[in-house]
Amino acid sequence: MQTEERQLKDLVSIGPAMLEDFGLLGINTVAQLRKRSPQRMYQQLCRLKGKRIDLCCFDVFVAAVAQAKDPYLPIEQRQWWYWSKVRKARTVDHSKFVN
Repeated sequence: MQTEERQLKDLVSIGPAMLEDFGLLGINTVAQLRKRSPQRMYQQLCRLKGKRIDLCCFDVFVAAVAQAKDPYLPIEQRQWWYWSKVRKARTVDHSKFVN
């Protein structure tokens, strides 16, 4: 599939609920998604819904934006759980492993 033809629904990890969330955020195309910040998207969605949303939603946003920016992204990096592992690795307190 040519990159110009990709639709949001064609991205890995994107289902009906996420398509609805993209709509709430005013994102209707892959080109629009490419320009967005996953962190800002997550914060905006939390405000719009009036609650803190599960951080896995943030991981889906990261996966989606990465795919929007790179249509040839490695398959593993298209999965939201890849980005969940990356996020969790960054938040580990490594000081507890030092004597």
